[in-house]
Amino acid sequence: MRKRILELALAASGGGEAERTLLEPLCAAAERSWLGRLREGVRPGECGEALLCAAALSAAADLTVGEGGGASFSAGDVSVRPESGADRARRAESLRQAAERLMEPYVRAEGLWARGVEG
Repeated sequence: MRKRILELALAASGGGEAERTLLEPLCAAAERSWLGRLREGVRPGECGEALLCAAALSAAADLTVGEGGGASFSAGDVSVRPESGADRARRAESLRQAAERLMEPYVRAEGLWARGVEG
C-alpha cells in the first residue's frame, strides 16, 4: 500500500526522484494519520482507493508547503518565476481539501462544531 501511495503522491506533487526521499516518510505519516481518523468499526479495506488517494494528496500537500521558491530567470522574451509562498499554500490547501472530501464517509469529523448556538 505504501508503494502505491508514494507513486500517487509523486504524481500529485509533480515531484521526481529528488522528492522521493522526503515523500516516503510524508506518505507513511499521512497514511497513519488517516488510519487514526477512521470511524469506529471502519476498516481500511472498506475505504477502497479513497484511503490511498487521500494519503497521497496529504503527503503532496506537505511537500508543497515545504518547497523552496527557487530562482527566477529570463532567457530572451521568456521569464520563469517561482511560485510564491502564498500560491504554494493555496495549492497545498486544495490538496488537503480534496483528501478530506475523499475520506469524509469514513472518518470522524475533526475541528470545532457548534450545534444549536444562536449567533
